[in-house]
Amino acid sequence: MKIEQIAKPVLGIETSCDETGVALFDPARGLLAHKLYSQIAMHSDYGGVVPELASRDHVRKLLPLIRETLAQAGMTTRDLGGVAYTAGPGLVGALLVGAACARALAWALEVPAVGVHHMEGHLLAPLLDPDPPQPPFVALLVSGGHSMLIEVAAIGRYRLLGDTLDDAAGEAFDKTAKLMGLPYPGGPALAKLAESGTPGRFKFARPMTDRPGLDFSFSGLKTQVLLAYQQHAADPGAKADVARGFEDAIVETLLIKCRRALAQTGDTRLVIAGGVGANRKLRAQLAAAAQREGFRVYFPRLEFCTDNGAMIALAGALRLQAGLHDDAAIKVQPRWDLESLPSIEAA
Repeated sequence: MKIEQIAKPVLGIETSCDETGVALFDPARGLLAHKLYSQIAMHSDYGGVVPELASRDHVRKLLPLIRETLAQAGMTTRDLGGVAYTAGPGLVGALLVGAACARALAWALEVPAVGVHHMEGHLLAPLLDPDPPQPPFVALLVSGGHSMLIEVAAIGRYRLLGDTLDDAAGEAFDKTAKLMGLPYPGGPALAKLAESGTPGRFKFARPMTDRPGLDFSFSGLKTQVLLAYQQHAADPGAKADVARGFEDAIVETLLIKCRRALAQTGDTRLVIAGGVGANRKLRAQLAAAAQREGFRVYFPRLEFCTDNGAMIALAGALRLQAGLHDDAAIKVQPRWDLESLPSIEAA
């Protein structure tokens, strides 16, 4: 996988939801600088992301972040060799902010621009590490909007093995936390509470593990947890125990499906990506399983589990290296099939 042919750094812009991310990736030197602004404080008043407010905040924050990132690297816009931006999936208004800025900047500088699939960015985030995984491998993409198992034959050659039929794992974390009265964002708050819970007091279903297949479904688990929480509302210790039982169910379900995917494909490398990839219990359980069972697991750095510009800059550099770029139109795809991406074969 060579990217040295891109002579200058690529600017990456991420605005798919509620984080504004900017980064500079140099083909020869790697990641040069990155900045991230989170809108959590603003959306916490509403208990979730408000799309219109998210879009307006991207407008306010994006250009200052680009200036800060360039300054951190000691560069100007004239040092750029290309611009990459998240073109989807995501909130359409938020995506359009990043796409419009990226296209305008690329046009003014007369450099190529490329729209990046948000989930491909997450999938490739572990490649930012010094010891990156090499295809083929299986990737588990777990975030607030996605729970997917992907077979990666090569960069850009993806086959969907399993997808969520309703709530994604991260979405189930957030919704369950909200039902239990925990603050926004709920996923990290629930995981923190679960650390003090008694293991085994509440044993919830491991959804869709009693049948063949690699799809996910977490909406029924969410209902189970709500009923248990309501039935034990008078017990002050039950809240943490319910949270522990819920987290254990999610983690074990993901682990079972990952094992199945590795067995089905014959791969021995597993990549974990997306916001739920930061969950400490998931990391520990997968690392232990890998050591016992002889496969290797790769996690992105914690700072690159959440949405960020670095993963977009890297994915964009790889696509620009392959000669893939977009025309001058400002186009986004709020819904975008990962398998439809053009293939990038290792050079």
